[in-house]
Amino acid sequence: MQAVVRVKRVASIGPGSSSRDHRAEIDLLGEHVTMEKIGTDGDLRRARALFLQLDGSVDAFGLANMDLHLRAGHRSYSVRDARKLVEGLTMTPVVDGDGIKQSWEPWLILEYLPRFGVNLHGRRVMLVSSVDRYPLAEALVAAGAEVLFGDLMFGSGLPVPLRSLRSVQALGRVLLPVTARLPFRWLYPIGERQTEMRPRHGHFYGWAEVIAGDYHYIRRSMPEDLSGKTVITQTITPRDVEDLRDRGVHLLVTDFGPISGRSFATNVMQAAVVALLGRHPDQIAPGEYRETLLRAGIRPRLEWLQEGR
Repeated sequence: MQAVVRVKRVASIGPGSSSRDHRAEIDLLGEHVTMEKIGTDGDLRRARALFLQLDGSVDAFGLANMDLHLRAGHRSYSVRDARKLVEGLTMTPVVDGDGIKQSWEPWLILEYLPRFGVNLHGRRVMLVSSVDRYPLAEALVAAGAEVLFGDLMFGSGLPVPLRSLRSVQALGRVLLPVTARLPFRWLYPIGERQTEMRPRHGHFYGWAEVIAGDYHYIRRSMPEDLSGKTVITQTITPRDVEDLRDRGVHLLVTDFGPISGRSFATNVMQAAVVALLGRHPDQIAPGEYRETLLRAGIRPRLEWLQEGR
């Protein structure tokens, strides 16, 4: 009799656009893991209902398009709307990608990219938001890049760049206790807003040689011409790749290579490791996420988009 293979299931749920929903099954160290991205088009109540409905029937949840905490330096601030979305779940653990951001993204910048001749020392980098991936911000600075932090520009629309981590930390101490309690839709494009494009901050896109961070922030504001630039991001669809190619982007780097045609977000990949290891996220150190994914053969994507043109 043939043995029945149990497929572990990961559900990534959030208020993003359902047009970006995706499902894939991968093999991780001999285990079959199904990963599903479910967007609720900005409807937080529907997202909440899905979490409650699936609690106990999936192995791990990813919280998509939202962060449980925002960080600046050693301080972190709980995001009220995100916490309300997942409170009361009793059986299935929830992760938002933070474990991946703490370990994988610094390794990507400081160790992996240099192997391929991608040296950020002295390069002009615009990180569209740092409080949602502060370890990446620290890694870019440690790599010797000249970094512009766009938290005010992309989070609130103010054309005010921040030029140092000290500025991010100082502003974070003042603003993040309030920001974390605001309605999330004021801070981040969710639902159909993720499909809108409103080019702005063109001067800073032009200044940057490298554009890094959350792709929804990058995409929503980017200009037509990105010739010669490097984009470091995640959650890219084939259509996004072609869009960046048409705009002249030279090099695309994503946290993870394509799985069934697209690269998944950090919350999905962290949830996949939680499901694989069968342990609560509190029992998994950030470095263990990186080590597990590397042992499973998962690698970042480096794609030179203009070759052959």
